[in-house]
Amino acid sequence: MHVPDGFFNLAVSVSAGAVAAAGVAVCLRGARRELDDRTAPMAGLVAAFVFAVQMLNFPVAAGTSGHLLGGALAAILVGPYTAVLCMAVVLLVQGFFFADGGLTALGVNITLMGLVTVLVGWGVFRLITRTVRSRAAITAASFAAALVSVPASALVFTLLFWIGGTAPIEIGTVAAAMGGVHTLIGIGEGLITAVTVGTVLATRPDLVYGARGLAAPLVLRGADGDRVVTPEPEVRAPARRPALLFLLPGVVVTFVLAGVVSVFASGDPDGLERVAEDEGFGDQATDHAFGTWTLADYGDVAGIPVGVAGVVGVAATLIVAGAVGYAVRRRNRGHDRDRDHGRLSV
Repeated sequence: MHVPDGFFNLAVSVSAGAVAAAGVAVCLRGARRELDDRTAPMAGLVAAFVFAVQMLNFPVAAGTSGHLLGGALAAILVGPYTAVLCMAVVLLVQGFFFADGGLTALGVNITLMGLVTVLVGWGVFRLITRTVRSRAAITAASFAAALVSVPASALVFTLLFWIGGTAPIEIGTVAAAMGGVHTLIGIGEGLITAVTVGTVLATRPDLVYGARGLAAPLVLRGADGDRVVTPEPEVRAPARRPALLFLLPGVVVTFVLAGVVSVFASGDPDGLERVAEDEGFGDQATDHAFGTWTLADYGDVAGIPVGVAGVVGVAATLIVAGAVGYAVRRRNRGHDRDRDHGRLSV
């Protein structure tokens, strides 16, 4: 659901850019509480995985395809603040290297595919897991969170286009069309998210942010019958295996998805493109400033195989998002040291 240049007027584009910038700034601070030495590398892997799977368009209706948005998935795996940073990196790489998503619409795309999907997805996930706490519930909540986040993003797009789109629309008709097709896409998103989260839970549950504190507290009884409750443990992988043993296979899978499986992706227009064509505002899209670059349209412009373009994109996303994760973590370490030094001085 990458919004191209030309869909929105200047006021909405600038306003959405300001919202996106403020949201990313808040998330840079919030991510300090989510990232540690084990999970910081996950930021790079999650962003790269989202980039790779977004290349895998799947058919949802006659002549229409969909792809993962990824906000809910990222929030569950690395936390909501870090998830927004991951989505921002993915959209930046796509926009500047692959001409996927307009540059003037970058703020709109970060708002819709980053802030909205993460906020809605994480909210639904937490609502479900507050009442039911088990691995099965985590997986089911992942499906529901991802499913709801997609049409929510589509309906926010419709509202923004009604406010400041470059073509008049009948909001009820467009909302019904966007909500309908993106509900179907949301089912695919939910399945991908549930399978991914379930797989990580089965192998390294300690690396799933949404599963932290999942285990129930241990209740013991003393000789006098009094209950003694031990502190609630976090879910830990057996024998505390290094995260690298999980991350390396994850990176390999991600490169295979982008470099090999992407060749078989559906070529049909995605949900937004289809609705725009059907409702008469698709011709408002303008040419991308980088539309003639070598990697534009994932290599199609220069005749580069899509798999090669996918590998380049995954590598770039992995490096940038990983660097952001480590930078935030290092800044958090420095903050912790300064705080501890202040306490000692007192």
